[in-house]
Amino acid sequence: MQSSIELRRKRGILAVIGGTFAIFLPGSLVFGFPGLMGPVWREMLSIESGALSYIMFFMLASLGIFMFFVGKWTASVGAKKLIIIGTVLTSLATFMIAFVSNFLMIYLWAFSVGAASCFIYSPGINCVQRWHPNRRGLVSGIVNLTFGISAAIMVPIYRIMLELVGYQALCLGISVITLVVGLIAAQYTEIPEKVKGIAVNTTNSPKVPQSTHGSMTPKEAMKTRNFWLLWAVWALMGASGVSMVTMSVNFGMSKGFNLATAATILTAYNLTNGISRILSGAISDIIGRKITLGITFVGAAIAYILLPFADSLLTISILAAFVGFGYGTLFAVSAPMISDCFGLKHFGVILGLVFTAYGFIASIIGPAVSGYLLELTNGNYQIVFYYLSAFAIISAALIMMVVTPKKAYSGEC
Repeated sequence: MQSSIELRRKRGILAVIGGTFAIFLPGSLVFGFPGLMGPVWREMLSIESGALSYIMFFMLASLGIFMFFVGKWTASVGAKKLIIIGTVLTSLATFMIAFVSNFLMIYLWAFSVGAASCFIYSPGINCVQRWHPNRRGLVSGIVNLTFGISAAIMVPIYRIMLELVGYQALCLGISVITLVVGLIAAQYTEIPEKVKGIAVNTTNSPKVPQSTHGSMTPKEAMKTRNFWLLWAVWALMGASGVSMVTMSVNFGMSKGFNLATAATILTAYNLTNGISRILSGAISDIIGRKITLGITFVGAAIAYILLPFADSLLTISILAAFVGFGYGTLFAVSAPMISDCFGLKHFGVILGLVFTAYGFIASIIGPAVSGYLLELTNGNYQIVFYYLSAFAIISAALIMMVVTPKKAYSGEC
């Protein structure tokens, strides 16, 4: 018995390590590459800013499509195989974009990288929560931290490499490194059901409360008010938060900063986008999911309201960081909230269903509409930022209406 417990503890730690390394470079591409490379692609291909605003639409649309299916496949296929698929797809897409010749290739890259992130993110989050059911907020926060903060670390490196080796060499280098790191990391990830010698119903703490009702099925979850409240929050706050990815550098350049300086704003956004995922996840285990989400959403809303009046790089970066903090908290705390409300047995599928709001709705009302408004108003960021602020405020109100069980589901791992 002791050896089985020790094996579970060891594999649980390795699952967290593997999940964090697997998502690191794909995360830097999702949250950093579109914002950094947008001005570069615009100059290379002589295309309008409006066309580039659809990059995040295609990236998020693929999330909406694949997150649901990946959630279903995790239990049958296993986390390791899915993460390997995501790693290979990320590498191939980045190899392709090295030879970009038109904006349609950029859209294809965005769609492919978005799909690939589903194959890594969803199994990774599912995996670590199953290994650590009594620390779901913390462990999902660790993986989410890596997903979000990777861009803050890598964007400055990508920018320097862009200047030193050029665009094509940069993309080819990222492709190779992503493949190597991802394939190695995947070997240490797997859900407990797929590991020999692990009892399926064992938890890493005998004090973890077991649900007397079992997990909800996806059909049952969709009949609840909680599901649709969370779905709406992902649509609205997802749109509000992700829009900063493509707008941050362009907004900085509209204030007179050059590309290298304006990239600091994106870095600040991604820094708190990452840090919030570990802090908020751990804090939500203590003070509650709703309060944690609500406070950070309001903070993001206030930041958006103040951004149009900011002129210094420091002030703009701080305000962008507040938006990043709220956006990162959405990822970190919503995942354990979903398992709190509906259980772990069908977590991947239900998460995928909630993600359809992020993929199909947030992608349109966020980056796409924001880009259209900027074109329509000749670059009036005040209108756009107020528009995104309203989404954050509404999300804060909606999340407070979610009713979580007094005793969270936790025994179906």
